Amino acid sequence: MKRREFVTASAAAAGTSLLGLDARAEAIAKRRCSPSDEFHVGIIGVGSRGQHLMRLFLRIPDVRVTALCDVYEPRFAEGREITGEDTRVYRDYRRMLDAASDLDAVIVASPLGFHGEHMVASLERSLHVYGEKAMGFTVDDCNAIVQATRDSGCRFQTGLQYRYAPWYREAIERIRSGEIGRVTHVYGYWHRNYNWRRPVPDPSLERLINWRLYKEYSGGLLAELGSHQIDVANWIFDEVPTSVIGTGGITFYHDGRETFDNVQAVFTYPGGGTHVFSSIIGNHNVGYQLNIYGTGGSVKLTLEDGLRAGACQLRRAAGADRTGCPNECDTEHERGHAVSRARPADRDTGGRGRRPQFPRCRVVPRERTQRHGPVRGRTGWVELRCGRGSWQRGDSRQALRGVRRPPRGRRFNKTTRRWS
Repeated sequence: MKRREFVTASAAAAGTSLLGLDARAEAIAKRRCSPSDEFHVGIIGVGSRGQHLMRLFLRIPDVRVTALCDVYEPRFAEGREITGEDTRVYRDYRRMLDAASDLDAVIVASPLGFHGEHMVASLERSLHVYGEKAMGFTVDDCNAIVQATRDSGCRFQTGLQYRYAPWYREAIERIRSGEIGRVTHVYGYWHRNYNWRRPVPDPSLERLINWRLYKEYSGGLLAELGSHQIDVANWIFDEVPTSVIGTGGITFYHDGRETFDNVQAVFTYPGGGTHVFSSIIGNHNVGYQLNIYGTGGSVKLTLEDGLRAGACQLRRAAGADRTGCPNECDTEHERGHAVSRARPADRDTGGRGRRPQFPRCRVVPRERTQRHGPVRGRTGWVELRCGRGSWQRGDSRQALRGVRRPPRGRRFNKTTRRWS
């Protein structure tokens, strides 16, 4: 592998960040190159994302991380533990760029507010750059990065890793082939129970460590989480939105933070498509999902699908027993996404409350989602739907136990919470 091939290799490795194993990265791992072709990488920002990216890049043969830069000294020991050597360290990125003349590329994983400054400086020194998302903190930052890339002739890549996730790529291909008709809506969710706050050893380090909570450095949930799903929606519609309306607020965590703990936004596209995004960090219900609705069916993408797909790929690559891969590894489940097609009206369940058996890896077609109403489970009230079920309230797993089917022919009174 030559140095100029590094960008292709790094894209493959970056694509493994959600799946754990990618066939392209494995193919690259089997190739070796001469010691003179060793590729040297510097890291600006050796926090959680920087360390994660280091592990991924070091999977590529003959790639070495030879410089670490951070303003928080404890990160250096953590970074050296990953590199396995006495890697040079710097507290100022400019000194690193000036002193580390052997660098071929830079990974920028610093807080969003510094992306423009760090990426432009690296490109101006003729270094390839892999930059964490979002690309820049402001429009001016993004324009400066684009211009610096053009002027330098170097490669620049933004860390929107779903672009390289195999189950996402296949889903997009099937959507583009017309399998679910014309896409009209994309609904994206990123809900979780995590206050986004990290422990701080000294109050003076609050804004340094918890930078995501402050508007001086962060774009909040819409930039840190929503950028992934906005990018995928743009990919699906093959265009960028022309207008957006949104709302948000601090509802759960009144702890001095400045960025919202919940946001909702609606993006409108020139072709008539709509993307609705919601992020809540005070309730994990729904979790991470991307629901794509078309005139002939729909697609549902989740992180769990990718993890299961990765497990199947690992078993197949190792030639091991496939026990534990639902429906065999060559089914929709392996591909990591589910496709549901609209059914003809004459095949509808007619609201008779039947529970047809579907393949585990397919979502329930829209004509089959006949809601039965709330029933009492061990952990609270849930709503059941035909097929695999849709858990709207309560614990999605525990609520399955002890739940009775609603009596046929009776209605549920939402006021009295009784069947009549």
